[in-house]
Amino acid sequence: MCLLFRRFTSWGTDVTRPYVEALEARGVPHLLVGGRSFHMREEVESLRTALAAVEWPDDELSVYATLKGPLFALGDEELVEYRQRFRRLHPYRLPKEDVGERLAPVVEALTLLRSLHGLRNYRPVEETVNRLLAATRAHAALVLRPWGEQALANVLRVAELARTYEAAGHLSFRGFVERLREEAEGEAPEAPIVEESSEGVRVMTVHRAKGLEFPVVVLADITAGLAGNPSRFVEPARGLCALRLGGWQPWDLLEHEADELARDRAEGVRVAYVAATRARDLLVVPAVGDDPFVAGWEAATDGWVAPVHRAVYPPAERRRRAQEGPGCPALGEDSVLERPERETPGRDNVRPGLHAFESGSAGYGVVWWDPRRLGLDVPPVYGLRREDLIQDPGPETVEADRTRYEAWAAARRAAQERGARPSLRVHAATDRAHATPDDEESLAREVTLVTVTPAAPRPGGPRFGTLVHAALATVALDAGPAQIAEGVFIQARILGAPAAEVDAATAAVTAALAHPLMARVRDAWRAGRCRRETPVAWRQPDGALVEGVLDLAFEDAGGWTVVDFKTDAEIAAELATYRRQVRLYASIVARATGTAVTPVLMQV
Repeated sequence: MCLLFRRFTSWGTDVTRPYVEALEARGVPHLLVGGRSFHMREEVESLRTALAAVEWPDDELSVYATLKGPLFALGDEELVEYRQRFRRLHPYRLPKEDVGERLAPVVEALTLLRSLHGLRNYRPVEETVNRLLAATRAHAALVLRPWGEQALANVLRVAELARTYEAAGHLSFRGFVERLREEAEGEAPEAPIVEESSEGVRVMTVHRAKGLEFPVVVLADITAGLAGNPSRFVEPARGLCALRLGGWQPWDLLEHEADELARDRAEGVRVAYVAATRARDLLVVPAVGDDPFVAGWEAATDGWVAPVHRAVYPPAERRRRAQEGPGCPALGEDSVLERPERETPGRDNVRPGLHAFESGSAGYGVVWWDPRRLGLDVPPVYGLRREDLIQDPGPETVEADRTRYEAWAAARRAAQERGARPSLRVHAATDRAHATPDDEESLAREVTLVTVTPAAPRPGGPRFGTLVHAALATVALDAGPAQIAEGVFIQARILGAPAAEVDAATAAVTAALAHPLMARVRDAWRAGRCRRETPVAWRQPDGALVEGVLDLAFEDAGGWTVVDFKTDAEIAAELATYRRQVRLYASIVARATGTAVTPVLMQV
């Protein structure tokens, strides 16, 4: 079903609003396609004002409007009293003394504006908008208002605009507020509350409906004119375009005013034709029960639906003779809803019922409806609020609801406490090695220390250590000098290491691969029994999960061997910790393989 309009606004007023309110009062899903009243909605103006107060706390008018508006809903008495006592409504000039219970909400609101202002450029714009809405509980307040679902959708769309603003590369909160102000000068559609593909009544203009078809079409707003006053005259042959400016008309426009008016009326007839032909099964045309053409009303021929009206009014001799409409209830005698007291339908009144028309070889029928059979007196809805929610249900029901709420709140607190307790504690192997001191003599017997001394002097620092580890993890174990140099150079490019570190790392990796232990590693590698840079994790008896990465592990005839590389120039201070770490690695490999494992610490 579709409601078609010739226009959406008239003298700054949204003409679709009464229709939308009627649909919402009856719980009919609807979608306003191409509406232009987004920035005129109260909730959007209020949020825009609040964001201005966040950006410019010195703008006392914006601050006052924000506190009085729907977000904070503070009364005039409290705001005037606060202003009189403390001279200014300023978020950064709060009183130090106790203001009392009556003015405490004013101080809380100003404090919120101050906190939002202070961090507005340190967090995303969308987050600032959402924090304002959450702190004022705007979601619940808006949805409880008349047409609350639409109001909430509009406010959430402002947050979406903030996200789009930042996605385009803009960062300034002030820039977003200024953009909202600029866009408020124009027109924009309201946020949709149903999807384009979902069921529901579509509300759109005739121009939007071109090329579309609906089972039922209702032509709305019969007060729109068929044609307006000519505003321009164009004569291409002379290269002339005469426009009305400031209420003044050039002579060319005055001389051709009748021609332009006829052209506009012809366009109006074409628009009416497009609107009427959008209906596939049923066309609903609003009309006056007393034939306006007979009465000689000048407005009868000026309305945009007038071309269709001429096809629905029966001839004078048949206006009061009607048949029973198919599928219609019993209809009355008058197609006018209200008349002066004791006035009865005249001869110009079209009696409700089915009227047959002949048009060439094919005829058609028009059912005139009895307006008294329509459900006109439907009270407006107030968001999610209903009468059963605001009536007093009695103390027993209130107490039962309070008991259920308290039980729910207790269960919620318990769930939050359980959720705050970690179900799994994760530790790095390095931290575990620091936290578990051991006998250093037994560590020395269990963990073998191998020292590789390169010929060239070497630098230190975390980047150099990372470079050496990365090269030992990626360079082939049987690589020659050129391959080693290339592998170190690639890792150095990734880390941004200077040439001195590249040379030292190349020498260190070459020396490490030349160590006799690495010959055993190469044999295991060729046999597929070698692991490099392998992540491991294991659960300790106390339930903690320890994670680490094995630099190197291989298996040969003597069992598994775990090698941990260290690049410290002076290893003595941390030697015990490093030995505990590699022993941890060896213990997990032993648990996983069920064999004895030899831990080796290689100082490169």
